[in-house]
Amino acid sequence: MNGLSTVLIVVGLFLLGGIYSFIKQEMPKSLVVLLSIGAAMCLTAGILRLEVWN
Repeated sequence: MNGLSTVLIVVGLFLLGGIYSFIKQEMPKSLVVLLSIGAAMCLTAGILRLEVWN
């Protein structure tokens, strides 16, 4: 299951990059908040699924 953790962390980091570009382009705040929640959930799930934390 280590591969799934890696995928979740990469997706979370990708979403963080999207948040940065959306803020620079002055996109609606609700979209930035939604993307932030998604990034936080992906990163949290990826980190918690790592074998190191178990």
